[in-house]
Amino acid sequence: MSQQRSRRPAQPVAIARHGRLKRSAAWRSVLALIGSVLAVLLISGGSVAAVAFFQLKSNIKTATIEADSQGPPPNIAAIEGGFNILLVGSDTREGQGGIGGNESAVLNDVTMLLHVAQDQQSATLVSIPRDMVVPLPACENGGPATGQPINVTLYYGGLACTVKTVQNLTGLDIQFAGLITFTGVIRMADAVGGVEVCTDGSINDPYTGLLIDGAGSHTLSGDQALAFLRSRHGVGDGSDLGRIGSQQVYLSSLVRKIKSDDTLTNFVKLYGIAQAATQNITLSDNFANPDTLVSVALVLKNIPLENIVLVQYPGKTGGTGIFAGKVQPVASVATALFNAIKADQPIGLDENSLEGAHGGSTLDPNAPAATAEPVDPSAAPTIAPETPQAVVVPGLKGQSAAQYTCSVSNN
Repeated sequence: MSQQRSRRPAQPVAIARHGRLKRSAAWRSVLALIGSVLAVLLISGGSVAAVAFFQLKSNIKTATIEADSQGPPPNIAAIEGGFNILLVGSDTREGQGGIGGNESAVLNDVTMLLHVAQDQQSATLVSIPRDMVVPLPACENGGPATGQPINVTLYYGGLACTVKTVQNLTGLDIQFAGLITFTGVIRMADAVGGVEVCTDGSINDPYTGLLIDGAGSHTLSGDQALAFLRSRHGVGDGSDLGRIGSQQVYLSSLVRKIKSDDTLTNFVKLYGIAQAATQNITLSDNFANPDTLVSVALVLKNIPLENIVLVQYPGKTGGTGIFAGKVQPVASVATALFNAIKADQPIGLDENSLEGAHGGSTLDPNAPAATAEPVDPSAAPTIAPETPQAVVVPGLKGQSAAQYTCSVSNN
């Protein structure tokens, strides 16, 4: 692991942390979605069981980002063009019980931007490769800099610096942000009873300790869940792009599990998810507001799985100069992607989207069979909301949360 950390900046920086909802059936059916959204890290936020909210809210650390200085956010439905949440996974070893080694590095191992459309009918999650070289803004502890990957931004100025970098990179305003630690990932996986992932072969990655025997479905929890999310030497082409493919396999499975009746009707499991999340996250000031968390959770709960799309920020390996050994952005594809998101258009995928990232795609084989609802002939006709036309961006890689995909082994 020490070889992977050799590029971290030399000087440490302290990351600033500061740190009765009515009981209802609605709470029990929405809690885990914010929890799902920060656990890689989609997935772990601060929505919690109603009766336990105030008990657990004190666990949440907060940090200030640019949007917080503009005062309380409006109702999320009133945010023009939809709203954006930055989700960050930190590799900090501080207070992590020795997980991942004894290093003092503070890097953003995972950086994801979640866009939720203003009509609340679709969402797009963009995974930004940790090794992608991007322009860095001036932050609390340095910059601007060239030739460095995006994962140093947490070091340079905490969550606020990562938010500022992604805003400059994408041209999107980020209203909310959250960060989860290694321990949070492990405890979230344990709280849901493990996450089922599919691989197309065995994986043995000595760098992360990931050991998977054979192709097929495997239920991962504890440090093996974390190792799966962090492994790049054991999957794909050995680069950060292959790792993102595995993260999407994991996240889509986690979302399906959290939205299943088995989880949403199990108060004990929901409370465990809430505890695991709140003890291991940092939220931006406005995101930690109970009303905001409830609103976001309700929106995420109601978006159909097929309308939640997980994509990679367009990038490639094999570059030269400052991109040697790292990930180089593909500007033309990225521009098309973020122009569509800025216009609040849903992102569509085609048959080429899974190439090179996953080992196949199908509907979840464990999903219950669809049943038709009886039709009342005397009922007034229902008018479905008009959905904007999805934009298919050529060259974009990803999948929907409804797709059952497999991680590609390189062993």
